[in-house]
Amino acid sequence: MAKKWVMSFSFFCSGFFCAGQEERIDTDRPDQTESAGIVPKKYFQAEIGFNKENTFFINYNLVYPTALLKYGFNRFELRLESVFISTYEHRIPEPKWTTGLLPVEIGFKALITEEKKIVPKTSLIVHLGIPVLASSSFKIDHPAPSFRFTMQKTVSPLLGIGINVGAAWDGIQSTPLWLYTLSPGFNVGKKWYMYAEIFGFILKDEAPQHNIDGGIGYYLTNDVKLDVSGGFGISRTSPRNYFALGISFRVNTKKK
Repeated sequence: MAKKWVMSFSFFCSGFFCAGQEERIDTDRPDQTESAGIVPKKYFQAEIGFNKENTFFINYNLVYPTALLKYGFNRFELRLESVFISTYEHRIPEPKWTTGLLPVEIGFKALITEEKKIVPKTSLIVHLGIPVLASSSFKIDHPAPSFRFTMQKTVSPLLGIGINVGAAWDGIQSTPLWLYTLSPGFNVGKKWYMYAEIFGFILKDEAPQHNIDGGIGYYLTNDVKLDVSGGFGISRTSPRNYFALGISFRVNTKKK
């Protein structure tokens, strides 16, 4: 059902309000490696995804949806991210469902430097999770900041490599969760994109989480992109696996 909705919505975008551009849409999804690219000036961009994550035993999470909204300026974009989630916990005699909105995050991405010779294109992303903008089941005690440096290096017209490093606080503990990602991406013809990725999270005094994933993107137009992805954990503390579908589109808000 979700896939049918995604396809219908994407054709609506391409046919009615997504004007073609020379540059293809640059998105942060579906991988964990955020792009170093900035949304073009005076463009609105939305990246929407649906996924299922199998955690431990037969427990799982459903995300429907996650939405990242952006608006572009010169070398800068404003960002708002929201996640609506249901968690299933197997209990006897009754399983437990918890559903609601995770703390909404607001923030920005700023371009630090363009790609030059051996220097990768680099940007800084800063977000802040807002305690009052969350369902009661997912309330946090304090604002939850996060940051990450995003780096992209072009190896050839067909191959690029993305790297992220950063940290996030959960609004409850004072100890940060450190993160890393490494993702080679491959352009396949004019319409297709593929990637593989390793990423992980490191928290003091706890075993680290390491994961592998991969996915495929298809450009309906230069302004509309569909994606499918999946991955699995390779350390004992990681979630078992996940599967995701998504759509991204952008709209030129410039006055004609």
